[in-house]
Amino acid sequence: MGGTAIRIGIAYDLKTDYQGIAPSTGPDDLLEEYDSPETVEAIADALGECGHIPVRLGGGRAFLERMLAEPVDLVFNTAEGWGTRSREAQVPALCELLHIPYTHSGSLTLAISLDKAMTKRIASANGIRTPEFVCVEDLEELDAVALPTFPLMVKLAGEGSSMGIGSRSRCANIRELQEAAAELLRQYSGAVIIERFLPGVEVTVLVMGNGAARVVGMMEIAPRLGSIREFVYSLEVKRNYRSRVEYHAPPRLSGPAIAAIAETALETYCAMACRDIARVDIRIDADGTASLIEVNPLPGLHPEDGDVPIMCRHLGIPYARLIGEIVAHAEARL
Repeated sequence: MGGTAIRIGIAYDLKTDYQGIAPSTGPDDLLEEYDSPETVEAIADALGECGHIPVRLGGGRAFLERMLAEPVDLVFNTAEGWGTRSREAQVPALCELLHIPYTHSGSLTLAISLDKAMTKRIASANGIRTPEFVCVEDLEELDAVALPTFPLMVKLAGEGSSMGIGSRSRCANIRELQEAAAELLRQYSGAVIIERFLPGVEVTVLVMGNGAARVVGMMEIAPRLGSIREFVYSLEVKRNYRSRVEYHAPPRLSGPAIAAIAETALETYCAMACRDIARVDIRIDADGTASLIEVNPLPGLHPEDGDVPIMCRHLGIPYARLIGEIVAHAEARL
């Protein structure tokens, strides 16, 4: 199939698809994971530029109905799913049931990676450094667990796109921790993860491939104002990234530091059985070592605002080439 035009169905979930389902009283980032029409159009245009025939499938029940009515040769998966702990695995599982190949990681990897605690346990079992953490489902558990040393980072255990991460997520004492955890537990469903805050440089790493995966590039995320020692790449910062952060690709780090980050990212990619593409977030600890923050095997692909497309622009990689390489890796598995 390599080099020939094929019908590629795009699986996606739009924010507008869930505006009538999501609670109207919920936080304003409740649908942050979901795509915009601009992303879907950009992917479709890129697939066409690569010589393929894009077919818009959507997500959820609509995806299943369209797949049954008119199967495609390959699914380009960006769907986030809805309503379950393993929601990102919904479309891949359906593709597996229907024996339709698809891009990105398998259903098991997507289910596990959405759970930050499970990801960290797998990383630790594979000798990958990651901050010490605890996971709690109610405030009473805070009094019963041994917390890592302050400052601590508090975030949702089962969400992505920096949902729930704000200026109060970095906690310097128990009062701040209790307040931040209480707010997350009240506004969202599921557990909260509390981990030791790392004071060093934050780097996001683009890894691609199957088997012999490779680091395509790295991007340092630096605050325009304030100290890196207190910097949190929060949702509010991401929404205003043009004025709040500076991106440096490659990072302004030494050769040994770059090598350590690359090694951590590749080890994580392999330990999580990622395929085709993933974005691995690394932060430097106080002693200068690289530690895994999290891995995203379904990274956002908004052509202007997504971290991966931003990195690719810095590296001189056209958007169509990025999309084409994802497809090429998926085709190589056929």
